[in-house]
Amino acid sequence: MAATGGDGLTRTAAAEITGRRDELAQAVVSAQFARRPALRERYGDAGAAKCAEDLRYHILYLAEAVAADSPRLFSEYAAWVKVLFAGLKIPASDLRDSLEILRDVVAERVGGPVAAVAARCIAAALDGLPHVPDEPVAHLDPAAPHAELAQRYLDALLAGDRRTAATLVLEAVEAGMPVRDAYLHVFQPTLREVGRLWQLGRISVAHEHFVTAATQATMSMLYPRIFAAERHGLALVATCVSGEMHEIGIRMVADFFEMSGWDTYYLGANAPAAAVVRAVRERNAAVLAVSATITAHVGAVAELIRQVREGLGDQRVHVIVGGYPFNIDPELWRSVGADGSAAGAEDAVTLAARLGDGDGGGAGEGGGGIAAA
Repeated sequence: MAATGGDGLTRTAAAEITGRRDELAQAVVSAQFARRPALRERYGDAGAAKCAEDLRYHILYLAEAVAADSPRLFSEYAAWVKVLFAGLKIPASDLRDSLEILRDVVAERVGGPVAAVAARCIAAALDGLPHVPDEPVAHLDPAAPHAELAQRYLDALLAGDRRTAATLVLEAVEAGMPVRDAYLHVFQPTLREVGRLWQLGRISVAHEHFVTAATQATMSMLYPRIFAAERHGLALVATCVSGEMHEIGIRMVADFFEMSGWDTYYLGANAPAAAVVRAVRERNAAVLAVSATITAHVGAVAELIRQVREGLGDQRVHVIVGGYPFNIDPELWRSVGADGSAAGAEDAVTLAARLGDGDGGGAGEGGGGIAAA
């Protein structure tokens, strides 16, 4: 089921779930441990506290799925948790039980239409769990372009050798590999694979952070080539929502716009809404690109877009959203008030061109419109 555009009432009601997540989480854990006394023996009090912490995350993601009326969002989250739990040797039955009890607790304590939407979201998750493998497919496909380079790049980084990793990419680019290919076929699958390895418990958070930082540094070494593209006078402002710390994806999007001749203004993570409005106005930006990589931040995307629209008044800007939640539910962009979503950096540039063509002037006015990108 695609998002149908959670209205203000639904989002406000979903906020009640979020605001009561401590209460709801504790109620679920108490009911689950009462139903299965062996859990207390297995996990103890410390384990019960950890279960309550897990439930608070479940509830946070459930609330966002309810707000957008998108069962698919919660179903994908539950699938991710199943894989994570498998790596921690936690039975899938424990997750199933907790979701079933969560459904009942929300129905009892919240009730109304919100509980009905929550029940649909949880039902979708429960239906999908049996079909989720304990280990997702690797993101480094041996048949993909530049697969050998991507694997060597990843191996070097996991060994802590960022100099070798950077040299591999820089030498490949010097030998003729397009910078775009380095982004699409080396950096992107490597980062996704690192996320998968962390989810499976095979690497630490420190590994993940090191690979991300090293990749950002390697990207910066390619900037002389990126900024050499011919300009066409259109501007992009790119940012992450408040609280979002995974910024490398939106940085890649900004770089692809730069390679397509745009003047880009990358604000990074945690830029306040007022700063985003000011940047769009000062740069007369044709497009604002907003990223969120986790479902829990979908509401923040909606709020940022609302404040931008309000702050700009009559000034028009096309808003493109992207990130993991928007890839899960391709219609989710409608519920946050955007003009469209893109699955990746190349798609974002293409979408900007299409939005500009539909203006009849507007954001694409002067120099052939956004389609020149």
